[in-house]
Amino acid sequence: MIKMFYLSGCPYCRQAFKAIEELKAEDPKFGPVAIEMIEESEDPVTADAYDYYYVPTMFIGDEKLYEAHRGETYEECKENVRRVFEAELKA
Repeated sequence: MIKMFYLSGCPYCRQAFKAIEELKAEDPKFGPVAIEMIEESEDPVTADAYDYYYVPTMFIGDEKLYEAHRGETYEECKENVRRVFEAELKA
């Protein structure tokens, strides 16, 4: 399962949510991909147990596969989310 850390109101997180929806709509193989969504300000104990700075960030197990960066475009975000989905399907 993918673990995604996000913050409500974060524009980069909104991009990731949009990318998740689009990827699942575009490719049926992504439909069953499970994502545990963790709003970091609501669950700081869990968030503090993981090593990241920017949100959204996605982990599979303890491995960080995607961490957004300042100025990230929607296209970059979508490709990174696709890469995480592909890794989850191979796991």
